[in-house]
Amino acid sequence: MREQISEGLKQALKARDQRRTATLRSINSAIKDRDIAIRQENRGPATNDEILAIVQKMVKQREESFAIYAQAGRADLATVEKEEIDILNEFLPKALSEEEVNAAIQAAITSSGAEGPKDMGKVIAQLKADYPGRIDFGKASGKVRAALS
Repeated sequence: MREQISEGLKQALKARDQRRTATLRSINSAIKDRDIAIRQENRGPATNDEILAIVQKMVKQREESFAIYAQAGRADLATVEKEEIDILNEFLPKALSEEEVNAAIQAAITSSGAEGPKDMGKVIAQLKADYPGRIDFGKASGKVRAALS
């Protein structure tokens, strides 16, 4: 994933795409910050899972900003945030559709042997292990709770 981002930055620089260049530089900066934090723990560089989490966090931050700007009537700033979200999403795995999420939840319930709401943690852990970065767990947790009730 690190190589994909670096290659995308090179292409953006060659194409003189300022928005894309700035966005990819911010990803690289966040990854380097994480690498520095990890180095203090005497580990190697950030793993793909950690990089995925960084990019997901950046998308979430921009979605929140987009909503605030749209609500405040600042279409110019909202457009910038939307463009950055689109660029960041290129580096994330394809999200599951609504039907696929429902099927994944049922499969996780079956495989984890969950029987009621008290087993919700098992199901969410199973989903996180099987579908990292492909499910919005904020929305999925409500569906899991409903399925276990």
